[in-house]
Amino acid sequence: MTLRAELTEASAERHLGAICFKIGPPALVGVEAEWFVHDVRCPGAPVDPDRVAAALAVLPDSADGPVLPAGSRLTYEPGGQVELSSPPAADPADCAAGLSTDQAVLRAALAAEGLRLTGSGTDPMDRERRMQATHPRYRAMQRYFDRGGPWGRIMMTGTASVQVCVDAGTEADHAERWRLAHELGPVLVGAFANSPLLEGRPTGWKSTRQLVWSRMDPSRTLAPPPTADPRTAWTHYVLDAALLCLRRPDGLPWDAPAGLTFRGWLRDGGERPAALADLDYHRTTLFPPVRPRGHLELRMMDAQPGEGWRVPLALVSALMDDPVAADEARAALERLGHAGSRAPRSGLWRRAAALGMADPDLRRAALLCFAAAERSLARRGSELRTGLVEFAERYPARGRCPADDQLAALRSGAAPALQEEAPC
Repeated sequence: MTLRAELTEASAERHLGAICFKIGPPALVGVEAEWFVHDVRCPGAPVDPDRVAAALAVLPDSADGPVLPAGSRLTYEPGGQVELSSPPAADPADCAAGLSTDQAVLRAALAAEGLRLTGSGTDPMDRERRMQATHPRYRAMQRYFDRGGPWGRIMMTGTASVQVCVDAGTEADHAERWRLAHELGPVLVGAFANSPLLEGRPTGWKSTRQLVWSRMDPSRTLAPPPTADPRTAWTHYVLDAALLCLRRPDGLPWDAPAGLTFRGWLRDGGERPAALADLDYHRTTLFPPVRPRGHLELRMMDAQPGEGWRVPLALVSALMDDPVAADEARAALERLGHAGSRAPRSGLWRRAAALGMADPDLRRAALLCFAAAERSLARRGSELRTGLVEFAERYPARGRCPADDQLAALRSGAAPALQEEAPC
């Protein structure tokens, strides 16, 4: 492994300030969707990763993994969850069409092996959770999180999300876009809450996934403190976060010294000097609700059933990228008086995770945000409008969220994992 030039605190700060918010007019959007993989006949049984690999062996292959027709990237999470990441697109509808195409191909390949995709923020089945990843990053990650209790292991093996990516914005408006992304957080958590079960039993939370994140290492899961300059806030956040792992030559464990931050590594040199490649890798081990990666990655939404990820894509892209809709959303969110700066641990975020759309204040704000997005999509003639309106009528308008469907299925005696449509 080749590691490059030695860093100083000053050069690290310059680098982070230059790459984490790539400035320009908003033009592109992307979406990442995760699913659990279940056996159709026995959803409560663990799925052997070799069986998934055999199912996906029918897909064309490349050095970067399976090749899908619309260009989505297929990756695997440590517990065997699968993720599709769309290419960035100028039109959210085009982005959605591409990911839908690739999801259908993935679904068909798995169905041929008797497997199905399940969209839920936590695995709804009572089945053994196994760490399937063997990469030294994930081994170090597991040992790191185990120091703080079971939450990190649950996150790695038993949670799944939808993430929407939008451009950071211009020099004039990127700070406002950063603020809006965080202010939207509680509404997005509550509207798309879809993880009321853990190990097959209700937890009392509509988004147990958010509960899990709120109990993990705050140096890498809390939002940075609010500031007029997001670059400064993010730079300090990155440098002051504890090292999760430290890359070493093949065969050696990647465990980092307990309590060592990246700034501490720069100051004392550690077992070797830190390099730029180490800093860039360290950024990938940070998991705040909004993560700047040149663009803004909104990470707070639970995985959705079927193609339900299309609605978060439509809602977020409309509210973030249409100036009229963004102003309407800000007006709706002001009434919440939120404390999003300590997300996901603040009171409002926890209310969203616990109650979903049963919280009257969040429901009111959500309905105003959905209405603003609907008007934006109507102005553009977007085909995503229909799905967004149907979701708003089924869930926020009735004080419900997708988690309520899982709970209703559990009460009826049905297996929650089988509530989606048949794979193919």
